[in-house]
Amino acid sequence: MKTLTSLLLPLFFFAASAASAAPTANSILGASDAIRNPGGAFSVTVTLTEFQAGKQVDASTLTSYSRTQSNGQFASLVQFVLPARDAGKLMLKNGNDMWFYDPLSKASVRLSPQQRLLGQASNGDVATVNLAKDYTAVLSGEEEVQNGERQLRKAHKLALTAANPDVTYASIEMWVDAENNRPIKARFFADSSRLLKTAYYRRYQPQLGAERPTETVIIDGLDPKSVTIMRFSDYAARSIPDTWMQRDFLPRFQPE
Repeated sequence: MKTLTSLLLPLFFFAASAASAAPTANSILGASDAIRNPGGAFSVTVTLTEFQAGKQVDASTLTSYSRTQSNGQFASLVQFVLPARDAGKLMLKNGNDMWFYDPLSKASVRLSPQQRLLGQASNGDVATVNLAKDYTAVLSGEEEVQNGERQLRKAHKLALTAANPDVTYASIEMWVDAENNRPIKARFFADSSRLLKTAYYRRYQPQLGAERPTETVIIDGLDPKSVTIMRFSDYAARSIPDTWMQRDFLPRFQPE
């Protein structure tokens, strides 16, 4: 006759196996990062378009050069392309430091990642970032959420808390597609817990070996009629010298 213990053991091992196979908050966030960002070194064109009540009021075009560092985070050099008055200006993010360089004054000044660049897009938004390196993630549930294409998707809901005070946002709520780890939606908060903005990741296209979001719609936390669209195009794998990511090199930068 089978004992109670022998009957319960298979159930115990099944439950343990299921628990070990369940995704963790960090693994979900890391997989989402890998979809947003190519690995290694690459360049991408970033176009920012600001709208107020559906009417375009401003626009800017940038080229971002990014490479992974030894800690797994990215360093990014962002070159302003348009409008013409800003052409040649540079932003550099390396570690927790961010700098702005103007070729006319030949001066570099420290920037805050939280400072607005255009519309709802901040300086930190245009720099390539692996969120898993800057935030502590907790899985706070499963929800059905509408994605950027207005389709309902089952999603993991993550609560992200800044691991250091120099990151762009104090906390983030993020929804990641439970089927494929695609980022769907994020809400960004200030230190005071005030909602700063909501972002939708959409228009997934094959870029550098994966389906990546080529458009992010950013909606102001107080005024939903204030919208900024970030478009990503012309992804290219490339060699990026480490010298490009040094503040002292900014006056000598010439794209290859």
